[in-house]
Amino acid sequence: MSDVEDGADPRVRQWAPVCQAVALLLGPYAEVVLHDPGTDRILGIWNPLTSRGPGDPSLLGELDALDPSARDVFGPYEKLLADGRRLSSVSAVLRDPAGQPSAVLCVNLDRTPLEQAAAVLSAFGAPSVARPEPLFEQDWTERVQHVVGAYVRECGRPVERLTRQDRLALLGRLDEDGVFAVRRATPVVAGALRISRSTLYGLLAELRAPRTKD
Repeated sequence: MSDVEDGADPRVRQWAPVCQAVALLLGPYAEVVLHDPGTDRILGIWNPLTSRGPGDPSLLGELDALDPSARDVFGPYEKLLADGRRLSSVSAVLRDPAGQPSAVLCVNLDRTPLEQAAAVLSAFGAPSVARPEPLFEQDWTERVQHVVGAYVRECGRPVERLTRQDRLALLGRLDEDGVFAVRRATPVVAGALRISRSTLYGLLAELRAPRTKD
């Protein structure tokens, strides 16, 4: 949906395809507005989020007061609508062949659907209650996955990139939990750590070897 000022303003003819393309891509959540910096009026508006239309005041302020280092593109910055919706906005000064400001193009993106989606994903992703440990006490394979996964998150490296010291620390935690007292635990732990059984046996031997005093 678009609304443009009456008459064949060459700036509208020039920039309308760009404005419409952006509105189609981001619609119905983005409003695209083309302003006249000379008269401080709206030339055209695509997918309006409010009741304003062509000919209404733009209220852009003075272009000369803008930061010249921004190179004619400003934002994203935050705006608020009267109904409380938050917008992320970007403004671009469009210049004529002589380098003078010809129009100002603004894109206002409604953040509401993004915030709603983030809230839904956060609710799904974060457990709301503590894990019922009694249900997992007998499942030692679950315990192996839990300990390894917790360590990976803690150190910020994937299993394949764990150092020798990382693996020794991990095996120490598993040993303290009594995992290696369980029959056939070795292949499960080796698989979780992405290492061979022989490597695992070597690490266990190093872990359990008595330390000599200096």
